[in-house]
Amino acid sequence: MNIEMILAWMQANPMLVAAIAAVVSFIIARYFIARGLIYLTTRTQNKWDDILVKHLHPYRLVWIAPLLVAYYYAYLWANEAGIRTFSLFLILWIVVLTFNSLLNAFNLIYESRTTYSGVAIQGYLDLGKLLFLAVGIILSVSLLTGQSPVLLLSGLGALTAVLLLVFQDTILSLVASVQIAANDLVKEGDWIEVPSFNADGDVTNMSLHNIKIQNFDKTFTVIPTHKLMEVSYKNWRGMSQSGGRRIKRSIFLDIQTIHFCDTADLDRIKKLGLLEDYISKRSWDGAAQANALPRSTNVGAFMAYVEAYLRHRPDIRKDLTVMVRQLDPGPSGLPIEIYVFTTTTEWEQYEAIQASIFDHLLATVPDFNLRVFQQPTGRDFNALAPVSN
Repeated sequence: MNIEMILAWMQANPMLVAAIAAVVSFIIARYFIARGLIYLTTRTQNKWDDILVKHLHPYRLVWIAPLLVAYYYAYLWANEAGIRTFSLFLILWIVVLTFNSLLNAFNLIYESRTTYSGVAIQGYLDLGKLLFLAVGIILSVSLLTGQSPVLLLSGLGALTAVLLLVFQDTILSLVASVQIAANDLVKEGDWIEVPSFNADGDVTNMSLHNIKIQNFDKTFTVIPTHKLMEVSYKNWRGMSQSGGRRIKRSIFLDIQTIHFCDTADLDRIKKLGLLEDYISKRSWDGAAQANALPRSTNVGAFMAYVEAYLRHRPDIRKDLTVMVRQLDPGPSGLPIEIYVFTTTTEWEQYEAIQASIFDHLLATVPDFNLRVFQQPTGRDFNALAPVSN
């Protein structure tokens, strides 16, 4: 069989030739090009090409080959225009879906970089997806109606009000995303509190429409992006970046146990250590009082001890505020507030440091002839009850 006979047979059986061409193009595209591309990516150490090929969906793209064959041989069928339109319609949406998938791949590559700082770009990529979908819809309508895309776009002006109403949330979310990114308000990985949405946890994903937060009880809260700009929230990123987490807690002392220090108090407090400088700078005896020198109280000595104790702890930041202060006395006694920063921001370590500090201080309070105030309990009332015979 020579070439002339093959050409003559092809001219005599054009529809069979078209079918064979479609099948052969599909086989080549699927089993050689697509499979070869996937095989090459598995042989490389770079993970970015794996992400690209995975979202490229090569086995979906191979359908473009038989569709192009169908478009070329559409003249063989009576409904030539319908076949061409249908082929172009499918090719168009395969391309649109592929572009949207590539945007997802680009976002994964962007976030997988070692230099990724948490600034999300998914909101902008979501906007790109919407634009690709809009182009796909306009071109689809143009294919099905036979009208020019320019003519369709010119008619959109009359639908502007309707489009603004339909895409209201999208427009608001886009504006909010730009504000969040421009002012560096929230990034993925930030710990934020949004009381109005009962959200308290880490930001795991930021898209055009939603911000996903994983709460510390492992539940998820999804907040519309534009709503975040309408409510108050707290971002703990500054604490994480500073490397120190604040302790701000009070010990309530019974006011009736506050008194001036005497010699017995001095001897007992000296044994605790840490107060040598404090004792040397203050008067503790009656002779000094006669000379109008100031006398110290046991609560003043206790506050000095607390501050010295905190400054000697290696897990307290000395370059940040270390303060022990009195707050306004009230029905619960005299609050002695401790205001310091730990050297770690890890939650478990922070709680352990805080517990260790207050365990020690609560056990030390009686050494200053002070008593921690607490509301009376049933046991306290039983102690006051008369003993029955």
